[in-house]
Amino acid sequence: MHLSVAVAKVNKWAVRQGGDTVEMLERPDGGLSIVLVDGQRSGPAAKAISVWVTRKVVAELAEGVRDGAAARAANDALYTLRNGRVSATLVILTIDLATSDLVVTRCGGPPIFIYTPEGGWRQLRGDAPTLGFYLHARPDVETLPLQSGLMACAFTDGLLDAGCRTGRHLDIPAVMAELWQQNSAAKFLVDGLLARAMKLDDNRPTDDTSIAALYVQPGDGTGPRYMQAEMPVPDV
Repeated sequence: MHLSVAVAKVNKWAVRQGGDTVEMLERPDGGLSIVLVDGQRSGPAAKAISVWVTRKVVAELAEGVRDGAAARAANDALYTLRNGRVSATLVILTIDLATSDLVVTRCGGPPIFIYTPEGGWRQLRGDAPTLGFYLHARPDVETLPLQSGLMACAFTDGLLDAGCRTGRHLDIPAVMAELWQQNSAAKFLVDGLLARAMKLDDNRPTDDTSIAALYVQPGDGTGPRYMQAEMPVPDV
């Protein structure tokens, strides 16, 4: 099998520094994790929180700590640091090669969308609170067996808020199904979702928006790995 990962993100309109942070890391067992954190509100303060939480989670995962335990550690540390006054949502998508599973860990935020060839699209919902408000909070953790055709897509609430200024709404399940039918690729899915959201906002995003997708597809299980990133930078 072959793993494809794609991320698309944009800051809130007229805000130079958004509050979302996305990181990807290789696990000690050879697996891979995507960490998606949405800091409370937007701007530099939110970015500082999301970066801090992301670094905490990544450090735990890099040492072999399980995803749920890493999320709990980040929650308790943030609660202690800010006295329960600051929050962040967290999603961890992990390909665990030791168990041949996809592990989805979530603390607050929008639902996770899962696609399987036999069941189509479905949503993973849970009742875990956002990080930072409650001590000893437990994340929602769901495990799915790895199989060719498995897709997981996570996003921050900016995607849900798209179009709200003008009373419009993005039908995320319908758009996902439409995009997936056109081209079953992780990059096509995240790019298409972000483009639809920005169109509803007249290219002035209402909130920071980040979308991450992970797709297990048929392919050779050997060979090199590739990573690519593109981002705008201010002119010098």
